[in-house]
Amino acid sequence: MARPLVVHHGPPLGGKSRPPGDKSITHRAYILGLLAEGETAVHHPNIGEDCEATLRCMQALGAQVEVGPGVVRLVGTGGRLRAPDGVLDCGNSGTTLRLLAGVLAAQPFEATLSGDESLRRRPVDRVIAPLRAMGATLSGREGDRLPPLVVRGGPLKGMCFPQPTSSAQVASTILLAGVQAHGPTAVRTSGGVRDHTSRMLRRFGVPVEEQLQPGGVRLFSVAGPARLQGCSLRVPGDFSAAAFFLAAAAACPGARTTVSGVGLNECRIQLLDALKQMGAVVDVGPVAIEDGEPVGEVTVTGPEELHPSDITPLQVVRLVDEIPAWAVVASAARGTSRLRGAEELRLKESDRLHAMAEGLRVLGVQVEEFPDGLDIHGGPVGGGLVRAHGDHRIAMAFAVLGTRAASPVTVDDASCIATSYPGFMDDLRSLGGVVEESPVGGEAR
Repeated sequence: MARPLVVHHGPPLGGKSRPPGDKSITHRAYILGLLAEGETAVHHPNIGEDCEATLRCMQALGAQVEVGPGVVRLVGTGGRLRAPDGVLDCGNSGTTLRLLAGVLAAQPFEATLSGDESLRRRPVDRVIAPLRAMGATLSGREGDRLPPLVVRGGPLKGMCFPQPTSSAQVASTILLAGVQAHGPTAVRTSGGVRDHTSRMLRRFGVPVEEQLQPGGVRLFSVAGPARLQGCSLRVPGDFSAAAFFLAAAAACPGARTTVSGVGLNECRIQLLDALKQMGAVVDVGPVAIEDGEPVGEVTVTGPEELHPSDITPLQVVRLVDEIPAWAVVASAARGTSRLRGAEELRLKESDRLHAMAEGLRVLGVQVEEFPDGLDIHGGPVGGGLVRAHGDHRIAMAFAVLGTRAASPVTVDDASCIATSYPGFMDDLRSLGGVVEESPVGGEAR
């Protein structure tokens, strides 16, 4: 049942929050914990529905799981997974489905990966091709393009993939297959692609060689079969979740918000550079390395006036999940901000380019939509009813945009926010947001 969310104009946001555990890192911690020997303790995990779907799949594949306050403990299988009794339900999580394809490709049984209606519309051919090349048998719907994805695992041979990929999920899928394959496996990534999997493999005791090549390409290689050893690790705060409050501060003169304990991996923080270019004041506190990931504190203060910015195709890789947050800031800039090279956003939980363009127009912002981007003409924002399209990032973007709108902004269904950030509404209120949400079957409050 839909849960509408109404956000009213209020004072500039101010205060400090701590974002939930990083979703990307939590997925990988659970999956490597499944493959490892012994116990893995994951502290401050993301407790959203996507990561919960991964955790259920870990149990179905043989991990022993204990959930406690602020920590999840897994006793792994040492790489000897149990054949699941039924379809592995990945919910709305493309990361779960694609990364598990790499894990299952080396196992001596058949398994089917599926999920909700949205996930069944998201492409899987990009992971089928490399896994087939390594020796697995996989098939999907519509010419092997869409889930459900059937994986018939078996012995894999290590391979070197010469063509760089711009997808962290594809690179991770190959590395997860590679640690179980016979011989070396190498994958190249375009500049700026997330490297969480290689960092975490080292934390589990797997040597990962890394080389920087011309054009910013990075080569990651592992030798299989590798032995993973369980460990204890702390998940940093999710920068992609924190981005919405940082964007809301940047878009409102006098607003000032701080996020603490947030992951500051250089592959994730292009938004901070964009905010600086637009005139926001960005302060980054001391950064420490915790379990292989940089972690720190960020404060953003909104200026009297924002300048427009252009996001180029080369920048999109480091900004792909933060584009909806960037669009919030662009809507407040005096002039036209341009985004190009972002056609990948049409293949997320929703068509994010269309969803943002549609919602901004409803609120009175002039937007031009292109196959790979947007032109956003900043200016005043009115109120109205916008659609989230079942996408957590779209819902959060319009919720924080509502804090500076002239009239109330209603998000048609905010239930999808629980996918990644169950505490989002409480944190928005703690920063000064004036929020009403409708409980299931009830009235707004």
